[in-house]
Amino acid sequence: MKNQVQLITYVDRLGGGGLRDLRALLAEGGALHGLFGGVHLLPFFHPIDGSDAGFDPIDHTQVDARLGQWADVAALSREVDVMADVIVNHMSTKSPQFLDWSARGMQSKYDGLFLTMDSVFPDGATEQQLLEIYRPRPGMPFTAITLGDGRRRLLWTTFTAQQADIDVRHPQGQAYLRGILETLQAAQVRMVRLDAVGYALKKAGSSCFMTPETFGFIGEFASAARARGIEVLVEIHSYYQRQIEIARQVDWVYDFALPPLVLHALFNGTAAPLKRWIGLRPANALTVLDTHDGIGIIDIGADAADRTARPGLVPPAELDALVERIHANSHGQSRQATGAAASNLDLYQVNCTFYDALGRDDEAYLAARAIQFFLPGVPQVYYVGLLAGENDMALLKASGVGRDINRHHYTPGEITAAMAKPVVQRLCYLIRLRNTHPAFNGRFEVLDAPDDALALRWQHEGRSATLRVDLRAGRAAVEAD
Repeated sequence: MKNQVQLITYVDRLGGGGLRDLRALLAEGGALHGLFGGVHLLPFFHPIDGSDAGFDPIDHTQVDARLGQWADVAALSREVDVMADVIVNHMSTKSPQFLDWSARGMQSKYDGLFLTMDSVFPDGATEQQLLEIYRPRPGMPFTAITLGDGRRRLLWTTFTAQQADIDVRHPQGQAYLRGILETLQAAQVRMVRLDAVGYALKKAGSSCFMTPETFGFIGEFASAARARGIEVLVEIHSYYQRQIEIARQVDWVYDFALPPLVLHALFNGTAAPLKRWIGLRPANALTVLDTHDGIGIIDIGADAADRTARPGLVPPAELDALVERIHANSHGQSRQATGAAASNLDLYQVNCTFYDALGRDDEAYLAARAIQFFLPGVPQVYYVGLLAGENDMALLKASGVGRDINRHHYTPGEITAAMAKPVVQRLCYLIRLRNTHPAFNGRFEVLDAPDDALALRWQHEGRSATLRVDLRAGRAAVEAD
C-alpha cells in the first residue's frame, strides 16, 4: 500500500454517479486529481440500499448494476490502490443462501450456515451466559423466525433482523468467504477491510466478541488474503489494548482511539492522554478522524469487562464531558442522531460530522487533520470530512438512521462549491504535503512540549517536516524544508 492519503467514500454519494464517475473525479482533470493514493470503496455490492447502506449484501460477489461492474473496479484499481469490504459476520436475509434455508430447512445445503442460538448453546444457556454476550446495541442478538419445514428458530442477528450471522467455520461459510476473496482478487483489489469481524466467532460461556478463536480466524483469513496479494485491515471498536494485540497479527488496524483523543485534546487544551497514546499505538495503523460510522467512544474508555483493573485513556467524567461538548458544538444535532434518538442504536459512538463536532471551527479542524497526517501510519479521509461537510439533518429526518447525519449525497455542484472553500483548499494543501514530502518516509519523533501543546517531526535524508499545535488556541503551524 502506498504511503499516501486515502479517500473513504460511497461510490454513489460523491457526485451521484457510478464507478466511472468516481474514477473521473480522481483522474487528471477531475476535482480530486492528485489528492489520494488509494480509495476505500464502501460497499458497492448488490444492493447498495438495503437495511444497512450496503453492509447487508444479497450477493457479495456482484457489483450493484447502478454503479457499474467488476471491470470498472479493476480499471480504478489500475490507477489507485482500492480497498473493499469483506463483510464476514453476516449476510442479508434476502440472500439466495438464506432464502433457500428458510424455505427448505434441514433439506437445504445451507442448513448450518446461519447461526442460531442452539448452534452456539446446544445444551441451552443460563441467564448469566446470555447476559455475558456483548452486543453493540440494546437487547439480545436473536430474532425469532419460522422455517419452511415449520421449525421455529432463534436466528443470531448481531446487528439487525435483516443481517443473519453466519458460521464462518461451516464448509458453506468457508466457501462463501473464499469466493469473495477470489472475486476481489480478480478485480485487482489490493486491500480488504474485515467488517464486524470481532463478532464472527461465537463461543458459549464467552462474550462472543474478540474471543481467542476470533484471533485465530483473523490470522487464517489474513494468510489466505496475502496468498492472493491482498492486504488485510481489521475493523474493531474496542478497548485500546485489544487494538494493540490485534495489530501484532494483521497487516493493518484502524487507530480508532485517535478521533476522540484529538477532540479531547482540543476541548481541554491538553495533549497528555494523546501523548500517552502516541507512545503506545501500533505503527501499522490507518489513521482516521471520521468514517461512515460515528465517532468512537469505547476506544478510549475503560474495558467493559473490568473497568476498575483496566481503565481507559481518559477518565469516565472526561469522556462524558467530551460527548456533551460534541452535542453542544453541533447545537444538539448529534444528540438527535445518537443512541435511542435514532434507529441505529450504537452504544459506543456519537453520530456527527467531525467538522460539526469541532463547532465548524476551521482552524481547529485543520489542526486536527494535521495531527492525523503527522502520526505514523497511512491516513484516510472520509468524503464528508474532505469537503468539511456539515450534519445532514434532512437525510437523518428522512431515514431515521443516526449515521445518515454524516452520509450526505453530494451533487457535482456541491463538490465544486465545497472544493472552493478556504478550509477545504487548505486541507488539500496538507494532503498534498503528506503525499509528497520525503520526510514522511523517514523517522518520526515527538518533540518536547508542554501539555497544552503538541510538537511532531519527521526527518529523512536532510529533509524535515514539523507540526506544532497550540491546543488551547486550537491552532497549528507546519514547517517543512
